[in-house]
Amino acid sequence: MEKVVAAVEALLNALPWIVGGLILVVLLAALRRPLEWLVRLVARTGIGLMVLWGLSGVGGLVGVHLGVNLLNALVLALLGVPGFGLLLMLNWVLAV
Repeated sequence: MEKVVAAVEALLNALPWIVGGLILVVLLAALRRPLEWLVRLVARTGIGLMVLWGLSGVGGLVGVHLGVNLLNALVLALLGVPGFGLLLMLNWVLAV
């Protein structure tokens, strides 16, 4: 009888972990696409930051001065090459 009581106590002690794990699995399954989109946006933003950093070294020779910041990197991540053109035009218009 003591073995049964010990087994039930062990199950009751593990039950919150089991339920929490199941809830986590369901949440991850439900949020799979938004999480994939967020990971892709973060990766593209990192690439945008690297492009801006590379351009900051060479941009002085060409006459292009874009700031290396998160907003510019997000514009590059969301819009790509047209976003780069947008940043260049905004830089040109606001520099006047």
